[in-house]
Amino acid sequence: MYYNVVMSSPKLMGHCMTTAMGIMPHRDASKALDLALSMDIPFWPQLPNVSFHEDMYAQTSQGFPGVIVDPTAETVCFNSSQFENDLTAYSEQMNNPEYFKLGEDYSSVYHRFLAIDLTRHSAIRGQVTGPVSFGFRVVDEHQRPIIYDDSVRSLLFDFIQKKTNAQCAELASRNANAFVWLDEPGLGWVFSGMSGYNDAQAKEDYRLFLRGLSGVKALHLCANVNLPYLLELGIDLLSFDAFQIEVLPKGYAESAVGFLQSGGVISWGIVPTDSTSLSMEDSESLAGKLKEYWGVISRYGGISAERIAVQALIAPARCCLKNIGQVGAVGETKGSTDSRISTVEEQLVEKAFSMVNQVSEILKKHYRL
Repeated sequence: MYYNVVMSSPKLMGHCMTTAMGIMPHRDASKALDLALSMDIPFWPQLPNVSFHEDMYAQTSQGFPGVIVDPTAETVCFNSSQFENDLTAYSEQMNNPEYFKLGEDYSSVYHRFLAIDLTRHSAIRGQVTGPVSFGFRVVDEHQRPIIYDDSVRSLLFDFIQKKTNAQCAELASRNANAFVWLDEPGLGWVFSGMSGYNDAQAKEDYRLFLRGLSGVKALHLCANVNLPYLLELGIDLLSFDAFQIEVLPKGYAESAVGFLQSGGVISWGIVPTDSTSLSMEDSESLAGKLKEYWGVISRYGGISAERIAVQALIAPARCCLKNIGQVGAVGETKGSTDSRISTVEEQLVEKAFSMVNQVSEILKKHYRL
């Protein structure tokens, strides 16, 4: 059973303001934090190159019964016997919000973010790995994803719900318009014929799960998307990789319009973070892609492009942790050390973030926002 927390809902942001993915390649937490704060809606960075505990699955696993994090092997695993042993102690903490807060040893920058005066921003954002993604990625001693186990899956959804609400409450104490989105690439996997957990099951579980979330119900995917499916889950905000769509199917228009007319906001991930794509685009071309997408929705959905822009955020297409290209990294070679490769990736992200802000300004001017 999922629990419910009643909180006042923050105001949904739009007007082509900017935000970005939490996962960043930086090793310097101060530099990553400064970059995150350059967005209209800043967020706390996740830095897996600093510590394995900052891996999105390791970070979210803190406190989950049966999970074993091995920083040396860089694994997050589940043990059924350990799960049974942990249940009694876990049940004693289930109604304690403090238990579900993100500890300093699992994030080098989250608590630094909380210490900043965040009231001057229109909104702030956090992130938690979603239950479907966590359930697919973390496997038991038989290499079976834990999402396939009915008893574990039920507790997992409840656990992630509590983690999300605890973070949302903590962020809301720093900014009234705080929200947390769920990183859910796993919702792109439920359509696989090989999956033992399908899209119909995921939709049923997710709708129930979302009812117990406080504040804005927000979802982020970097994976390939089924836009109508996601927009019908009961969320308030969707962030997705819009760049990879290339041509927006006209069949998406009806779902997009219904979502927008219900007050929803879409964060359009339009700026690529891989070097090949980034080298082929500029801020004008990327703004043009969004105008084309919004034109399709307008033509086939009967809503103005201006209305879409008012309920839009602008973001990078996805995070960047591994990249073989070298855009903006003068002098790097294929024989670079890990730290130098990281520098390449950092520069790619910094270039992409700058371009996100440029695209935002172009669209604000065009739509007179």
